[in-house]
Amino acid sequence: MNRLVWIAGVLVLGAAAAFLAFSLREQPALKQTSYVAQADWVPVPPASEKAESYYRSGNLLWVADALWGFLVSSLFLSTGLSARIRKWAQDVSRAWFWTLLLYGTIYLLLNFLLCLPLSYYEDFFRQHAYGLSNQSLEKWLNDSLKSLMVGIVAGALILWLPYWLMEKSPRRWWFYAALVSLPIMFFVMLISPVWIDPLFNQFGPMKNKALEGRILALAQSAGIDGSRVYEVDKSIDTEEVDAYVTGLMGTKRIVLWDTILAKMDEEELLVVMGHEMGHYVLHHVLKGVLFTFLLILIALYPLYRLSVLLMDRFKGLFGFDRVADVASLPLLVLLLGFFSFLLSPFELAFSRHIEHEADRFALEITRDNHAAATAFVKLQAQNLDIPRPGTIYKLWRASHPSIGERIDFCNTYHPWRIGEPLKYGYLFRKMNPIPNPLRKR
Repeated sequence: MNRLVWIAGVLVLGAAAAFLAFSLREQPALKQTSYVAQADWVPVPPASEKAESYYRSGNLLWVADALWGFLVSSLFLSTGLSARIRKWAQDVSRAWFWTLLLYGTIYLLLNFLLCLPLSYYEDFFRQHAYGLSNQSLEKWLNDSLKSLMVGIVAGALILWLPYWLMEKSPRRWWFYAALVSLPIMFFVMLISPVWIDPLFNQFGPMKNKALEGRILALAQSAGIDGSRVYEVDKSIDTEEVDAYVTGLMGTKRIVLWDTILAKMDEEELLVVMGHEMGHYVLHHVLKGVLFTFLLILIALYPLYRLSVLLMDRFKGLFGFDRVADVASLPLLVLLLGFFSFLLSPFELAFSRHIEHEADRFALEITRDNHAAATAFVKLQAQNLDIPRPGTIYKLWRASHPSIGERIDFCNTYHPWRIGEPLKYGYLFRKMNPIPNPLRKR
C-alpha cells in the first residue's frame, strides 16, 4: 500500500506541478480586423488584481481538492476502516440491501466530516473574502446538510445496482454498469429541476413581464414553443451572475439568476437567453448525456482491471478481495477520480465546443454583437474571471471558452453583414431585424 500511495501521490503532485507552472501562461488576443466598425468593437478588459488573486488561489484549491480526495480514500483503505464499517453494517443487519444502505450512509457521513473544513474554506470563507458571497453561515450549513441528505437518498436508491451487477457478473459488471448509467443520468436530469433544485433556492416566474415577453418572442423565433423561463433568487447566496438550461422533456426550462437580471441590460439579457435557447434547440443536454455515457464506458473497463490487480496485491491491507464487497467503495471512488482526471480534457473540450456553438446561435438569432460582447465584459467583472487563462487551466478546468475568446468571437462573427449564410439560420422561424448600430447603448 505504501508503494501505491507513493506512486499515486507522485502522479497527482506531478500534475499539480505542471498545472501551477503553466496555468498563468496567457493566450494571445485577436487583432481587430479592418471590416469591423470601431464603434462596435469591444476590447477585452485586463483582469483585475482581485481576479488574478482569485484565479491563483483557485488553482491551489484545485490541487488541494485532488490531493485531499486521494488522501481520504486512501485513509479508508489503508487503515482497514472501510472493511470495519462493512462488518459493523453486516452485524447490524444481515440483509444484503440494508448492509449496503448502512455502509453507504456511514461512508458519506464520514467523508462529509473529513471534507467539511476544506469545503468551509473553499465555498464559504473564500467566497466572502473575495466579495462573491451573500450567504449566511446558517444557510451554507443548511445547504451542505441538504446536499448530504440528497447524496444519502441517492445512494439508497442507486448504490445497490452496481453492486448487484458485480455480484451477478464479476467480469462484465463494468459494461452493464455503464449501460444502466444512461437511464440513471436521464432520470436525474428529469427530476432535478422539480425535486432537487428547489431544495436550495426559490424558483418562480419572471417578475419583469415586459422582458419576459421579449424573451418569449425570441424563443418563438428560435422555434421553441411553450418555453419555460424561471427566475431564481440566487442573490441570497452570491454576487455572481449566471443562467442555464436544465431538465428534460416536460421539466426542461431556462433559468435566470436574479443577479444577472440586476446586472445586465435587456439587450445583453436577450443575447444570454439566445445562448441558452441555443443549448435547447441544438439538443446539447442530450448530447452531453450521451458523451458522458461514452466516457463512463471508456473509464470503467480499465477501472475494473486495475481494481482486480490492486485487490489481489493489497487484500490483506484492504480487508476485502472482491469488488462486489461494498467495502470496495473507497477504492472505486479513488480509481474513478483518477480516470476522471485523465478523461477531463476530453469532457471539457466537448463542453467548450457546445458552449461556443451556443454563442454562435445567440449571435445569429439576435445579431447584436455589441450587447453580446458587453455581456461577457460584465460576466468577467462580476464573476472575477480572467480573460485568457493558461493552457493547463483550459485543459483540466475550463468548461467554457475563455472570456477573452468569447469577446473576440462576438467582435468578429457577423456573417450577415457580408452576405454569408448563417450556420443555424435554417432553425429560425423569423429573423430578427439587424440591430441599429447607432442606437444608444
